[in-house]
Amino acid sequence: MLSAVTDAGYTTPTPIQAGAIPFALERRDICGIAQTGTGKTASFVLPMLSLLEKGRARARMPRTLILEPTRELAAQVAENFEKYGKNHRLNVALLIGGVSFEEQDRKLERGADVLICTPGRLLDHFERGKLLMSGVEIFVIDEADRMLDMGFIPDIERIAKMIPFTRQTLFFSATMPPEIQKLADRFLQNPERVEVAKPASASKTITQRFVASHGKDYEKRATLRDLIRAQEDVKNAIIFCNRKKDVADLFRSLERHGFSVGALHGDMDQRSRTTMLQNFRDGQLQILVASDVAARGLDIPDVSHVFNFDVPIHSEDYVHRIGRTGRAGRSGAAFTLVTSRDQKFADAIEKLIGEKVEWLNGDLSALPPAEPSRDDDRSRRKSGGRDRDKDRGRGRGRGGHKSDIAVEDTADVETNVAAPARAESVKQERKAEQKPHNNSRNSRPYPANDDNRERRRYRDHDDGPTPVGFGDEIPAFMLITANAKI
Repeated sequence: MLSAVTDAGYTTPTPIQAGAIPFALERRDICGIAQTGTGKTASFVLPMLSLLEKGRARARMPRTLILEPTRELAAQVAENFEKYGKNHRLNVALLIGGVSFEEQDRKLERGADVLICTPGRLLDHFERGKLLMSGVEIFVIDEADRMLDMGFIPDIERIAKMIPFTRQTLFFSATMPPEIQKLADRFLQNPERVEVAKPASASKTITQRFVASHGKDYEKRATLRDLIRAQEDVKNAIIFCNRKKDVADLFRSLERHGFSVGALHGDMDQRSRTTMLQNFRDGQLQILVASDVAARGLDIPDVSHVFNFDVPIHSEDYVHRIGRTGRAGRSGAAFTLVTSRDQKFADAIEKLIGEKVEWLNGDLSALPPAEPSRDDDRSRRKSGGRDRDKDRGRGRGRGGHKSDIAVEDTADVETNVAAPARAESVKQERKAEQKPHNNSRNSRPYPANDDNRERRRYRDHDDGPTPVGFGDEIPAFMLITANAKI
C-alpha cells in the first residue's frame, strides 16, 4: 500500500489523514470533519486496505461497505481504490443506479471485498436476494451530513440493521450541524472526533466575492457572461444552479454565446453524466454548468473558478460548491451572483463561514437601474394587445351585443371611407333589435330574449290551455301515410 501511495505522488499526509488513520487502524469509530479537498477519501481508503490485506471475501458476502450520496462520488471512490490498491488482490464492486443489474450481479457472485454503493441500489440488490451483509466489518458513510440530510435516514437505518452490530463505523464530512450530529451519534459507538478545521469553514486559498445582479434571468445571464470574460485566468470553471431547469437554460445560453460548455444534472442518464464529467476532467470542456449533484466530494484537482449562478438555499451547500476549487493547497476563486431576493441567503452564508465576503464592484445599492430589454418591449406590446382585446370584448358580456364591437372598430379605422355608412346601418339594426317583444303568456312560453334567467322565470308557468296530444306541433313523420303490403 505504501508503494502505491508513493507511486501516486504523495509523500506527506494531510491533517485529516494524520488524525484519522491511526484511530481507523485501531478499529475505532470515527467522526471526521475537515474542509473539502483535504483528502478525506484517503483517510478511510488507506486504513481499509491495510485491514483487508488478510483474508478473502466469500461469494455474496462483502467485508466492507461504503455509502455515497451520488453516483459520481461513488465512482470516484472506486477510482481511489484502484489507485491505492493496485498491489492488492481485492475485488471492488460499484453498485450505483443507472447501470444494468447483470454486470453488478456477476461481480457479487465472484465475491466482493469492498462494496461502494448508493443506498437505493444497495437495497435493490438486497431485496433481490443477491447480497448477504452479515460479513461486513467496516461501515463508511461518506459526506455524512448530506446523506442524513437528503432523506436517506430511513435507508441508512435499514442498512445498519442488515450489518453486524460489532462493525466499525466511520463518518466523514466537511460540515456537521448539531442536529445532524445527533443523528450521527445513533450510528457511532464511542467515536473519536477528528476535527482539523472548524465545521463549515472555507479554505483560505479560495478568493470569495459576491457580485450584485438584477433579479431577472436574462440579466443574471448577461452579468455572468461579463464576469467570466472579465476573469483573465479562467482555465476551467464550474457554474452551479439551484434547479435542473436553470442548468439546461444556462447551458443553452452560454453555448449560443460561443462558450465551451457542458451540463450535468440528475435527470441525465448515467452514461451521459459520466461522459460529460470525463470530458470536463480531460479539458475538452472549459465550463461545466451543474446542479448540486456535482457539489459534493468530486475531485477535479485543477478547477480554477467556481461561479454560483444561484445563491444556495442551504448555506452548507455553499461550502461544498466553492470547495471544488482551491483543492490540495492550490489557489482558486469563487463568485456568487446575489440579487435583492437572495440577500437573506447571503447573510446566512456569512454567518455560517464566520467571515464577511467582499462585494465585487459594489453591493446591491450600487447597481445601475435595469434597462428595458427587447423581451420587455415585446411582452409589453403583447400585454397591451391583450388589454385592448379585453376592452373590446366588454360588450360581449351580460347586456352587450356584438354590434358594440362593430361600432368601436369602425370608429377606430378613420381611413375607411365606408365606416360612417356601416356605423349607420349598425345603428338601424340595433334599433330593430330593441323593438318591444310580445311577452304574453299565451303567445310564447317565455320572452324572445334568450337570457337564462328569463327562461327560468317563465318555464314554470303552466296556466295556458292544456294541449291535446301533440297540440299544434305534430312532428312531420307522424303525418306520413303508410302503404301497407299484405
